[in-house]
Amino acid sequence: MNKYLQFIKNSPYKLGQRLGFNKLTEIHNEWLYKMIFNKNDTTLQAHRGSYKTTCLSIAIPLLMILRPSRPILFLIKTDSDVKEVVRQIVKILKTDEMKFLAKEIWGKKLVITTETQNELNLNLNTDVKGTNQLVAMGIGGSITGKHFDYIFTDDIVNISDRTSKAERDKTKFIYNELQNIKNRDGRIFNTGTPWHVDDCFSIMPEAVKYDCYTTGLMTDTDIANIKKQMLPSLFAANYELRHIASEDIIFENPKYTDNLHLVEQGDCHIDCAYGGEDYTAFTIIKKLDNKYYVFGKIWRKRIDEIKTQIIAYYKQYMSGKMYMELNADKGFSGKEMRVLGARVQDYYEKENKYIKIVTYLKKAWDNVYFTNNTDKEYIQQILDYNENAEHDDAPDSLASLLRILDGRQSNFSFE
Repeated sequence: MNKYLQFIKNSPYKLGQRLGFNKLTEIHNEWLYKMIFNKNDTTLQAHRGSYKTTCLSIAIPLLMILRPSRPILFLIKTDSDVKEVVRQIVKILKTDEMKFLAKEIWGKKLVITTETQNELNLNLNTDVKGTNQLVAMGIGGSITGKHFDYIFTDDIVNISDRTSKAERDKTKFIYNELQNIKNRDGRIFNTGTPWHVDDCFSIMPEAVKYDCYTTGLMTDTDIANIKKQMLPSLFAANYELRHIASEDIIFENPKYTDNLHLVEQGDCHIDCAYGGEDYTAFTIIKKLDNKYYVFGKIWRKRIDEIKTQIIAYYKQYMSGKMYMELNADKGFSGKEMRVLGARVQDYYEKENKYIKIVTYLKKAWDNVYFTNNTDKEYIQQILDYNENAEHDDAPDSLASLLRILDGRQSNFSFE
């Protein structure tokens, strides 16, 4: 066997290090080997920041050199992500190391003959059909009529699959279609992180998992710092590769609307943060035909830092009353919002937060429709909510405004 082929087979991560990816370790050696040489469909789940996509950007150009007549499909969630990965692959193909390998293995100078945002081809390709070696696309692209020997899916499951059953079903449909375009002796290699118990990973081959505690790529301090900055379910999905227990879930399968005008002239509510780890949540609701159309924004900032942004949304949607609690700052923030043009209605809160959320938000949940420009983090905080939730600003704001619109005033009083 050519000594360079032997080197790629035994130590592909060392090639990655030579290419400048100095943080690759022997664990990545295992991943690269499977990406290049596995013959069966495979699923690899690894935590965020573990260099999964980096390994793919090395494995794909190596396959283009080693097996130049076997077409490759690279599939990722969005077209913008496609461009980044293709640019990385092109950079790697143009390195001296890759040119040297091609020369030693095939006796040819390596030349990229096709280079677009979505397709690449090398002069090594001898396929008589004239098919380009690499086709890269987002999952919305057309795969009808195409056939591939190697199919790589990378992060085709993301936060959209966590919050939308329709998105989960769409991703599953596209993944099932891959079986129809995989050549008879081809295979599919999946990489990513799980987001929902019923996402596309549930129909893939059983995953080999590498969580943040086992790869050695994150220190205890790294883990602790990230844990502080993320909602529990996001950390569990992205770093522990697990789902929050289903018995803790109160809210799931949110509904959406594309019509942003439905929230115009609705009332709004601010759940204010005054420092620390809390969020400021802003909610607009317009009730129409027993449906609640909701626009929500969330910031991990104090109310005084983002009050002008809130007022901009308030005016954009021609909102009516702005409801704000008096409890925390005795109405000071409300006075500031009045100066900026809001019709503020202060009130004193008396009700237990958990009881309020599970009473009013749970009751209305099936009739709540979020505008599709609502912050994903806002919705995520609602989906993560339970009695022990670390953050509850979005569900608190939404439930408070739903209670007001419901005309229930026994557990709060207006100033």
